[in-house]
Amino acid sequence: MNPRGQRSFVYSLCIGALVAGLACDSPAPQQASEQAASNNRIQPWAENPSYWQYKGEPVLLLGGTDDDNPFQWTDEPLREQLDLLASVGGNYVRNTMSDRPDKGFEVYPFKQLPDGKYDLNDWNPEYWRRFERFLQWTAERDIIVQIELWDRFDHSRENWLPHPFNPKNNVNFTYQESAFDPEYPEHPGKNKQPFFFTTPGQRNNETVYPYQERFIDKLLSHSLKYGHVLYCMDNETSGEPRWGQHWAEHIKRKAREEGVTVAVTEMWDKWDIKAEEHRRTFDHPDLYDFVDVSQNNHNKGEQHWENAAWVHEYLAKTPRPINTVKTYGADANKFGHTDNDGVERFWRHILAGFASARFHRPPSGLGLGARSQASLRAARKMESLVAAWDLSPAQDLLKERSDNEAYAATSPGEAYVVYFTNGGSVNLDLAPGDYQVSWIDIQTGEWGGKSDLAGGAPASLATPASGHQLAVIIKQ
Repeated sequence: MNPRGQRSFVYSLCIGALVAGLACDSPAPQQASEQAASNNRIQPWAENPSYWQYKGEPVLLLGGTDDDNPFQWTDEPLREQLDLLASVGGNYVRNTMSDRPDKGFEVYPFKQLPDGKYDLNDWNPEYWRRFERFLQWTAERDIIVQIELWDRFDHSRENWLPHPFNPKNNVNFTYQESAFDPEYPEHPGKNKQPFFFTTPGQRNNETVYPYQERFIDKLLSHSLKYGHVLYCMDNETSGEPRWGQHWAEHIKRKAREEGVTVAVTEMWDKWDIKAEEHRRTFDHPDLYDFVDVSQNNHNKGEQHWENAAWVHEYLAKTPRPINTVKTYGADANKFGHTDNDGVERFWRHILAGFASARFHRPPSGLGLGARSQASLRAARKMESLVAAWDLSPAQDLLKERSDNEAYAATSPGEAYVVYFTNGGSVNLDLAPGDYQVSWIDIQTGEWGGKSDLAGGAPASLATPASGHQLAVIIKQ
């Protein structure tokens, strides 16, 4: 907390004491210290809860990484990735607690015995050393971590066969005791895996659930010490809502016991974010402190923008940060998305009022490659002129616009931002006054030219080059 904020807090304590008829000869240092520590944690911004605040200041979370579980990386590659991310303006990573050995360097959280089986009552120190190191290094760089506790792909198809929770691989329970099968060959979206139905409010699997709870408590023993962690229950689940609700409640209870607060959410699988499935988080601000609509990034063009605007409007009565931790789009993407789709989606969400945007890992996204680095640099250049939280979507100000050509946001009469997907020209309704246009080339992340613009009537705005371009228009 800054000195001004500290003084304001202490002053409010004294006013409360005087109203209660008590003396206020000195501040309450322990209480003030606890409040200062709480304010330093990532949380919805008090002044505008559609955005985040961290260490008492509002922040726009932007990022990109080359993997979804970077905590598993060995030391030097991880350090290099985090340093690169910070150097281009990134402050946001996704971290699934995934342990599937698909890259070859991943380790499981449980101890492996000499016979090759695992003991779910004992830990693999290396897994937890990596996690602690990851939390420490991201904290040192002020990089916010969004953890996903469970990933359904870890427990299905080929990943289930060697997994420690598969009874043939552990010394703790049998197939009969656990209600597990030797194989789950279907896509996890079929929800055939009972691993995700164990909680007391579901099937109350008293054999397996204690090991799951023990794993989460071990995770929290590391993460609750840090204030830069957000918690998402699952990766794109379509399972029973009670599963995620249980873990969200459990995490919040554990946090309260430690005297801290945390922000939690769930991530649903439906690409249509207007689907009923997503309202399980949208409609429950009492439990879910933010929403993640990453699956909107399977949509393109106008539909992608309209969905984003719809979510923002839907949450208007109980505003919360809207995160998108997975921005799909790369030429190698199996869904037919392109590099340009990835860049477009990233920028539409920023202008639509989202609290975060992160490029998904290759091959489904641009990761932390050259194109995503350029977008991160460009976004921070935009922020040097106008803060994202001062803007509101303003498509109605654009005239003579073709489909998916340009998107706009404004701080009315003070600032306007127009994003062009591939060059072009539009007419922009400007309030009266004199303005300066600063161009940013999103393809390079560098400044373009500047020019003057007169307001009071629709003004012609043409890009200086083709490709992704950004105009930041500030009243003089």
